[in-house]
Amino acid sequence: MASPASIAGHPIHPILVTVPVGLWVFSLVSDIIFAAGLGGPVWSDVAFYTMAGGVVGALLAALPGLVDFLSLSDPKAKKIGATHMILNLTLVGLYAVNLYLRLGSRPGATLPIALSVVSAALLLVSGWLGGELVFRHGVGVASRRDVPPAEERPKARAA
Repeated sequence: MASPASIAGHPIHPILVTVPVGLWVFSLVSDIIFAAGLGGPVWSDVAFYTMAGGVVGALLAALPGLVDFLSLSDPKAKKIGATHMILNLTLVGLYAVNLYLRLGSRPGATLPIALSVVSAALLLVSGWLGGELVFRHGVGVASRRDVPPAEERPKARAA
Protein backbone atom coordinates (compact mmCIF):
# COMPACT_ATOMS: atom_id res chain seq x y z
CA MET A 1 0.00 0.00 0.00
CA ALA A 2 1.61 3.23 -1.13
CA SER A 3 1.79 6.00 1.44
CA PRO A 4 -0.64 8.91 1.01
CA ALA A 5 2.06 11.13 2.61
CA SER A 6 4.70 10.87 -0.09
CA ILE A 7 6.79 12.91 -2.49
CA ALA A 8 7.28 11.47 -5.97
CA GLY A 9 6.12 8.10 -4.67
CA HIS A 10 8.57 8.08 -1.73
CA PRO A 11 6.95 7.92 1.73
CA ILE A 12 7.90 10.94 3.88
CA HIS A 13 7.63 9.44 7.37
CA PRO A 14 10.46 6.87 6.99
CA ILE A 15 12.69 9.58 5.53
CA LEU A 16 12.07 11.99 8.41
CA VAL A 17 12.34 9.51 11.30
CA THR A 18 16.04 9.02 10.61
CA VAL A 19 16.66 12.52 12.01
CA PRO A 20 15.29 12.04 15.55
CA VAL A 21 16.52 8.46 15.78
CA GLY A 22 20.06 9.48 14.84
CA LEU A 23 20.05 12.53 17.09
CA TRP A 24 18.67 10.66 20.10
CA VAL A 25 21.15 7.80 19.70
CA PHE A 26 24.01 10.29 19.36
CA SER A 27 22.72 12.11 22.46
CA LEU A 28 23.10 8.88 24.46
CA VAL A 29 26.54 8.27 22.96
CA SER A 30 27.54 11.81 23.99
CA ASP A 31 26.32 11.15 27.54
CA ILE A 32 28.35 7.95 27.68
CA ILE A 33 31.47 9.73 26.42
CA PHE A 34 31.09 12.38 29.13
CA ALA A 35 30.15 9.93 31.93
CA ALA A 36 33.09 7.66 31.08
CA GLY A 37 35.48 10.60 31.33
CA LEU A 38 36.45 10.35 27.67
CA GLY A 39 35.58 13.98 26.98
CA GLY A 40 34.92 17.28 28.69
CA PRO A 41 31.66 19.03 29.59
CA VAL A 42 31.06 19.90 25.93
CA TRP A 43 29.81 16.32 25.49
CA SER A 44 27.04 16.99 28.00
CA ASP A 45 26.10 20.05 25.94
CA VAL A 46 26.16 17.97 22.74
CA ALA A 47 23.83 15.44 24.41
CA PHE A 48 21.40 18.23 25.33
CA TYR A 49 21.28 19.88 21.91
CA THR A 50 21.07 16.65 19.91
CA MET A 51 18.24 15.55 22.20
CA ALA A 52 16.42 18.84 21.59
CA GLY A 53 16.96 18.49 17.83
CA GLY A 54 15.55 14.96 18.04
CA VAL A 55 12.36 16.25 19.69
CA VAL A 56 11.89 18.81 16.89
CA GLY A 57 12.62 16.16 14.24
CA ALA A 58 10.18 13.71 15.83
CA LEU A 59 7.41 16.29 15.83
CA LEU A 60 8.07 16.99 12.14
CA ALA A 61 7.98 13.25 11.36
CA ALA A 62 4.75 12.79 13.32
CA LEU A 63 2.48 14.54 10.82
CA PRO A 64 3.18 12.29 7.81
CA GLY A 65 3.19 9.34 10.23
CA LEU A 66 -0.31 10.29 11.35
CA VAL A 67 -1.45 10.59 7.72
CA ASP A 68 -0.08 7.09 7.06
CA PHE A 69 -1.75 5.76 10.22
CA LEU A 70 -5.14 7.21 9.30
CA SER A 71 -4.94 5.52 5.89
CA LEU A 72 -4.55 2.02 7.37
CA SER A 73 -7.44 -0.35 6.82
CA ASP A 74 -6.00 -3.69 7.99
CA PRO A 75 -6.99 -4.14 11.67
CA LYS A 76 -3.71 -5.84 12.63
CA ALA A 77 -1.62 -3.12 10.95
CA LYS A 78 -3.84 -0.48 12.60
CA LYS A 79 -3.19 -2.01 16.04
CA ILE A 80 0.57 -2.12 15.46
CA GLY A 81 0.43 1.42 14.08
CA ALA A 82 -1.43 2.67 17.17
CA THR A 83 1.15 1.08 19.47
CA HIS A 84 3.97 2.55 17.36
CA MET A 85 2.36 6.00 17.50
CA ILE A 86 1.75 5.85 21.28
CA LEU A 87 5.35 4.78 21.88
CA ASN A 88 6.66 7.60 19.70
CA LEU A 89 4.53 10.21 21.47
CA THR A 90 5.68 8.78 24.80
CA LEU A 91 9.28 9.10 23.61
CA VAL A 92 8.79 12.76 22.71
CA GLY A 93 7.37 13.32 26.19
CA LEU A 94 10.23 11.44 27.87
CA TYR A 95 12.84 13.39 25.95
CA ALA A 96 11.06 16.68 26.76
CA VAL A 97 11.14 15.76 30.48
CA ASN A 98 14.78 14.76 30.08
CA LEU A 99 15.59 18.17 28.59
CA TYR A 100 13.81 19.89 31.47
CA LEU A 101 15.74 17.82 34.04
CA ARG A 102 19.02 18.70 32.35
CA LEU A 103 18.29 22.42 32.61
CA GLY A 104 18.39 22.23 36.40
CA SER A 105 21.04 19.59 37.00
CA ARG A 106 24.80 19.29 36.77
CA PRO A 107 26.39 17.81 33.63
CA GLY A 108 26.42 14.02 33.80
CA ALA A 109 23.60 13.77 36.38
CA THR A 110 22.43 10.18 36.80
CA LEU A 111 18.66 10.59 36.34
CA PRO A 112 18.76 12.23 32.88
CA ILE A 113 21.26 9.67 31.62
CA ALA A 114 19.17 6.79 33.00
CA LEU A 115 16.13 8.31 31.31
CA SER A 116 18.08 8.40 28.04
CA VAL A 117 18.90 4.69 28.36
CA VAL A 118 15.24 3.81 29.01
CA SER A 119 14.17 6.04 26.11
CA ALA A 120 16.69 4.38 23.77
CA ALA A 121 15.25 0.96 24.69
CA LEU A 122 11.73 2.21 23.90
CA LEU A 123 13.06 3.68 20.65
CA LEU A 124 14.27 0.20 19.65
CA VAL A 125 10.81 -1.26 20.31
CA SER A 126 9.09 1.52 18.37
CA GLY A 127 11.52 1.09 15.46
CA TRP A 128 10.84 -2.64 15.46
CA LEU A 129 7.11 -1.97 15.21
CA GLY A 130 7.70 0.51 12.38
CA GLY A 131 9.65 -2.22 10.59
CA GLU A 132 6.76 -4.64 11.15
CA LEU A 133 4.42 -2.18 9.46
CA VAL A 134 6.69 -1.81 6.43
CA PHE A 135 8.13 -5.30 5.98
CA ARG A 136 5.23 -7.49 7.12
CA HIS A 137 2.22 -5.34 6.27
CA GLY A 138 3.57 -3.36 3.30
CA VAL A 139 2.71 0.05 4.78
CA GLY A 140 4.29 2.74 2.60
CA VAL A 141 5.36 0.18 0.00
CA ALA A 142 4.14 0.80 -3.52
CA SER A 143 2.79 -2.23 -5.33
CA ARG A 144 3.93 -2.96 -8.86
CA ARG A 145 0.70 -1.50 -10.21
CA ASP A 146 1.50 1.81 -8.42
CA VAL A 147 4.85 2.16 -10.20
CA PRO A 148 4.72 3.16 -13.87
CA PRO A 149 6.79 1.14 -16.36
CA ALA A 150 10.33 2.43 -16.93
CA GLU A 151 9.49 3.87 -20.33
CA GLU A 152 6.72 6.03 -18.77
CA ARG A 153 8.87 7.42 -15.92
CA PRO A 154 10.50 10.84 -16.32
CA LYS A 155 14.11 10.62 -17.46
CA ALA A 156 16.86 12.01 -15.26
CA ARG A 157 18.67 14.91 -16.85
CA ALA A 158 22.44 14.83 -17.11
CA ALA A 159 24.25 17.53 -15.15
